[in-house]
Amino acid sequence: MLFRIRIFILLFITPTLAEYQWQDQLNAREDWQKYVRSPPNEIVRPVRVLGKYTRGNVTNPEGLLTGKGSTTLTRDATTQNTTWAHASPSDIAPAIVVDFGQNIAGLLSIKFGGAYNTTPGLPGIRLAFSETLQFLSDLSDFSRSNNGETITPGSDQIAVRHDPYTWTAERGCEFKQKVCNDGLHGFRYVKIYLDSLPWDAPYTSSYGQVSIDSMSLNFTGFLGTPNTFTGYFESSDDQLNQWWYDGVYTNDMCTDTFRLSDTDPRRAGSPTLAGKLVLHDGAKRDRDPYVGDLAVASRTSYLSHDTSIATKNVLADIADHQRDDGWLPPASINNYTLPLYDYPLWWVACSYDLFMYTGDVDYISKYYPNLLRVLDDFYPSTTDPSTGLLNKQFGVANGYGDYAFLPRTGPVTYYNALYVIALDNAASMARYLGHENDASRWSARARNVSVAMDALFDTSAGAFYDGSCGDVPCQTHAQDGNSLSIVSGVANSTRAKSILSYLSINHARPYGNSFYDNDVIGPFSQRVYAFISYFEIEARFKTGLADSALEEIRRLYGWMSTHDPGITTWEGIGPNGDPYEDGFTSMAHGWGTGVVPALTNYILGVMPQGPGFSTWSVKPIPGDVKWAKGRVPTPNGPLTVSWTRDPTGFFLSVTGPAGTKGVVSIPAENGTVSYDSMIVEGRMDNGYMSMAVEGGGTHIFTVKYQVS
Repeated sequence: MLFRIRIFILLFITPTLAEYQWQDQLNAREDWQKYVRSPPNEIVRPVRVLGKYTRGNVTNPEGLLTGKGSTTLTRDATTQNTTWAHASPSDIAPAIVVDFGQNIAGLLSIKFGGAYNTTPGLPGIRLAFSETLQFLSDLSDFSRSNNGETITPGSDQIAVRHDPYTWTAERGCEFKQKVCNDGLHGFRYVKIYLDSLPWDAPYTSSYGQVSIDSMSLNFTGFLGTPNTFTGYFESSDDQLNQWWYDGVYTNDMCTDTFRLSDTDPRRAGSPTLAGKLVLHDGAKRDRDPYVGDLAVASRTSYLSHDTSIATKNVLADIADHQRDDGWLPPASINNYTLPLYDYPLWWVACSYDLFMYTGDVDYISKYYPNLLRVLDDFYPSTTDPSTGLLNKQFGVANGYGDYAFLPRTGPVTYYNALYVIALDNAASMARYLGHENDASRWSARARNVSVAMDALFDTSAGAFYDGSCGDVPCQTHAQDGNSLSIVSGVANSTRAKSILSYLSINHARPYGNSFYDNDVIGPFSQRVYAFISYFEIEARFKTGLADSALEEIRRLYGWMSTHDPGITTWEGIGPNGDPYEDGFTSMAHGWGTGVVPALTNYILGVMPQGPGFSTWSVKPIPGDVKWAKGRVPTPNGPLTVSWTRDPTGFFLSVTGPAGTKGVVSIPAENGTVSYDSMIVEGRMDNGYMSMAVEGGGTHIFTVKYQVS
């Protein structure tokens, strides 16, 4: 409830120098474009050849970059080295490593200047791709062969023709089942070496000479150049700014057309998605859109580019493949049968986000029956009737996995906290559509689950347990359930602070916060997922602990940005801060981009409160940030916010879209608040004063601190 007690018209006086300074900051020119990581166009060229990796007889290695002559790889054949059985140890395959400067994804093209050799077959070139130098070898760090496809052994092969021509990667084989390539790759580095596979004979040879004039990549993801941004963020902290745009670029790499030729080969090639824009999990691996990942990646999408159709296409396709018992598949993988327990709840939460950020009423109206089946059929069938809590030991869910395929049993905090979020989100959508009975039923069930979760709290640790080990709670505490207990409102403010203190003490690692405090259920105490860390960071902001939220952001994103490949956000971090599954790890994963919504929703302070931002809120939680500005896209036009602070006060400018309404909350403790040049006095709530505003114009809010 909003109370405005008194309003006084300010005297018109000459502004002081300090007033000019804050006005200048609020009105300063946008300068965010310098942080954008997107290539300027779809044709991306390498930036350097890594000389320390050059091997064998290579002349003019820089030629393919500079255009000043060709790069030539030569490997002479002798009677001793023309067969694999008699190859000499001194017979070194000529090789160069090319660096594209940052992670990219797409189809490689090589302009060959020609080739020759004196042995049977055309000179063979092999390509090995890697996102990091750590896992660069003669084989790609990941290829489709790692997921069961057998046309390549992990490298791409080319039979180089004698005359000049341009080769472009296209998944398939040049000669029936021989001389094959995987097509699309996500990588930063590519190793090019003169060699052939023995089973590619007689079409290729490991010997001869190959000239390379140039090479490039056709970038297939969303080309997020500055003119495509519908939202932006900028602040006094240059690192935070860069990480915001790094997250957007990561998401752009994963936003791509669903093609049967490059999606996950594990029976994920769905004809109902083919040709549609989707938001894949990763650019290199897990090229299949999983609904759980969208809980973070889609928020990044909504706040940066007009690409919400990518999310809608995925959510609709998942709903169209709902099982008769109400269960929803996580993705098209395994022909829509991969048994995950938590992802149907993420489908509900992601549908709610689509509704709130875009106002897509048609979508929630069409798929409302799916909402009913998943919440009123599937999850009640897996509920323990004695406790009212979700438990995979009931119904068909025994053995189902989750986002991390964890061996969790019993009443798991994570599943139940996520259930509360899904029920409350569904109730909001039902209420909007006029289904009041459904809304009341789901809201009541959410409250009942919240109360029942009290039995899962470990009072000695001040945090929630994570499931059962036999007949007793597992003596372990997970980041996911504890964080979501706060985001969902299950944990009150006292418990929230206790939980976050526990996570700070027991989960902090140099590269982020681990998702377990110990190894009771598996070797997880050193693993960090940026996906789940986002919800802990959100919980810290919601609890008013902005400094600790920013500290975790800086530890996590600082680590990823300063370790190879740089810029893009990782799927997971393991012991010692290495990629958690070695080269198999996706180093450009959309679920790791939570820094984007965290900074926009909490530092800038903008959140939707009604469908499509019909109502909205602005509540900056600054921490140690001195100023921030940004734009948030809405269906009715941009919502623009700028704030700054200094020892004399806090100054905030808000421009909302016409036809909308908002509530602006400003940190006002120990200060005099003015709203559009009128002093206001109102109720304080945790150091903030809130004021209702109308969209369609710019409103200025100031707090003048009492300086002794």
